[in-house]
Amino acid sequence: MAYDPGNIFAKILRGEIPAYKVYEDDHVLAFLDIMPRAAGHALVITKAPARNLLDVEAGDLAAVMAVAQRIAQAQMKVFAAEGITLSQHNEKAGGQEVFHLHVHVIPRHTAVELRPPLSYKESPDVLAEQAARLKAALMG
Repeated sequence: MAYDPGNIFAKILRGEIPAYKVYEDDHVLAFLDIMPRAAGHALVITKAPARNLLDVEAGDLAAVMAVAQRIAQAQMKVFAAEGITLSQHNEKAGGQEVFHLHVHVIPRHTAVELRPPLSYKESPDVLAEQAARLKAALMG
């Protein structure tokens, strides 16, 4: 299947939809998920028009993973996380819902279950505060 430039992440990249950005460079954008499965749940996306892992260029994938690692390290500090769940889904049968390469980076705590997908929308004030804390950790 072909890449759809009308997907929500492409719209975020073009500035058509706002996002709680925590990191951006020439190749990657990271922002908080507005429907987080845990506090601080971030999404790391490529700026390249890639549908998923199956069609992304190797260099763009490497850039996404390097940023995912940086975000995870910052989340460990900011959210006093005990671990990180990293997930990336490919095609509908693989659980992909938005067809633009993205990686979920989710801070985890022992014995705390993740919220079900799309079950909770976080408040803008909380997301802004969490984004500011993650940005500060990434700069420090």
